[in-house]
Amino acid sequence: MTTVPLSVLDLSPFGAGQTPADGLRASIALAQRAERLGYSRYWLAEHHLNPGVAGAAPHVLLASIADRTSRIRIGTAATIIGNYSPLQVVEAAGVVSALHPGRFDLGIGRSGSTSSAQTPPTVTDREDRVVDGLVLPAPLPFNVGSERFVAQFRLLGRTAGDADRFEQDVLDILDLIGGTYIAPEGVPIRATPAEGQDIQVWLHGSTAGPSADLAGRLGLPFGANYHVAPSFVLDAVEAYRKAFRPGVLAEPRVIVSVDALVADSTNEALRLAAGFPHWVHSIRAGDGAIPYPTPEQALASPLDAEALALVSDRVATQFAGSPAAVAERLETLQRVTGADELLVTSISHDPADRERSYELLAEVWGLEAWEPEVGSAAAVKRELEAAGVA
Repeated sequence: MTTVPLSVLDLSPFGAGQTPADGLRASIALAQRAERLGYSRYWLAEHHLNPGVAGAAPHVLLASIADRTSRIRIGTAATIIGNYSPLQVVEAAGVVSALHPGRFDLGIGRSGSTSSAQTPPTVTDREDRVVDGLVLPAPLPFNVGSERFVAQFRLLGRTAGDADRFEQDVLDILDLIGGTYIAPEGVPIRATPAEGQDIQVWLHGSTAGPSADLAGRLGLPFGANYHVAPSFVLDAVEAYRKAFRPGVLAEPRVIVSVDALVADSTNEALRLAAGFPHWVHSIRAGDGAIPYPTPEQALASPLDAEALALVSDRVATQFAGSPAAVAERLETLQRVTGADELLVTSISHDPADRERSYELLAEVWGLEAWEPEVGSAAAVKRELEAAGVA
């Protein structure tokens, strides 16, 4: 259908009645399947203190995913800088990259300081828009000032001014990987085993803010979050391209994320997606993502009008439908944003439905499937896993 690659963004969610371990095992299985289906990258998100999301330590999980795949690029989208020191980020990436060279993508995201966690985000007077077929809903506020967020920042060791150090942290990460870092004390620092590794650094952002600007100025690839803040995706991409100067890359490169759920029919996709408003509402209300409801649970307890209004932007921009319908919406997203790649995140109660969604999407998009050669290490490992031996 198109030459634009598709990649996977995974939060390691798990459903009602399931365990965090179930979610982690489903992520590993999905990464293996995504590799064979022809997806380009498998990226893990970082989310803390969410009752229904197991993806709290993506760098740890990536080691298992890397060991059970052989060629798909793996990485984070995003490592939230401020939760770690630049050296911790680089060393974690370096360990996985040293064992699986040429496959690691280090996506870096910026989050606010502890003080900003107590202040609601600015909501503009921007109204719902449709640009060349792409829905750009009005931005909505959510409860970032909840006590859970304040406690999370404290437990992660966040301090005032973390966000202000974002640019310097990114520069330090690049220098540590490149082997050019000099400490303020004048001492050269060698970040073994990360130094010299082929680690591709991305910056991710939801608005036309510091991440988009810095990615452009450094000539880094940029990830725009349509699935998180759909209202601002065009602003973010435009700001990045406007700021771009040749650096790590000679030309801008943009990946745009999107929520999508594909089934054999639109009615079935909408049934499987019935729990999506409830799941997003739990995040927006400041409680943390709940275990994903079953379709029956969600349909039996629909959100009231007030709760549904709080998540209307995310519901309107989830691409749930038949393979052809979702592919058409993805093509619109790519055309309007000019994305070089699309990053698809899918969630359902049953991991089998999520895997089926990616299968159907790969088929309609025309991804080139791949199978390990018979007798290869990857093929042997796959056979042992299928037999329950490994």
